[in-house]
Amino acid sequence: MGKVALGHRGEASEPDFFRGVLGELVLTFLFVFIQVGAAMTAGAKTDAGGDLTAVALGQALVVCVIATAGFHISGGHVNPAVTLSLAVGGQITLFRSALYIVAQMLGSSTACILLRWLTGGLATPVHALAAGVGPIQGVVAEAVFTFSLLFVIYATILDPRKLLPGAGPLLTGLLVGANSIAGAVLSGASMNPARSFGPAVATGVWTHHWVYWVGPLAGGPLAVVVYECFFMAPARTHQLLPQEAP
Repeated sequence: MGKVALGHRGEASEPDFFRGVLGELVLTFLFVFIQVGAAMTAGAKTDAGGDLTAVALGQALVVCVIATAGFHISGGHVNPAVTLSLAVGGQITLFRSALYIVAQMLGSSTACILLRWLTGGLATPVHALAAGVGPIQGVVAEAVFTFSLLFVIYATILDPRKLLPGAGPLLTGLLVGANSIAGAVLSGASMNPARSFGPAVATGVWTHHWVYWVGPLAGGPLAVVVYECFFMAPARTHQLLPQEAP
């Protein structure tokens, strides 16, 4: 969930660099606040099927909107797995990606702590493995879901042969919603370490939390390598995220 910002190669100006980092903090805060808040609201209902549909719809919508809103600011990554994957693909430098990830963690934690306060201490939903699903199975599931996320980002946003220019955020959001439904019986399909980190900080529940780091951080970069090696158009006409100033 996220996409690289358009720009020219070369060093970005210092204000643009810090604007991008601050943008990731604010965008991730809004992303997690809305997504976790939607999950908390849906959890208050009694119809389990309706809950799942509502949560998936909420995730799809917030991904579409936040990714589009953040496109010209920071790229709208809001996800360490997306940021690391784009660094592997050469779309963003490691220095900028490290600061993006720190900003994403801070934004997610702040959002969940605020939600806990606003709801009078109501626990924010923590990603957890479904009954009968072990940690290794959870890692594989998260890796597959995140692989699909980065594959779609590359196919609909970065590949110059994309069929529907400008539709990348919508299509990415739809995929996130579908993965949320598919992942309900496995790991919850986090696909986003920051999204899992905030609720864990707010509640103090860290059971199998490492699964939601290892899976996405393995599956995302793998998708980038596969797409770059086998599917990317030979002539790269897309523009890349500006490289940051030292």
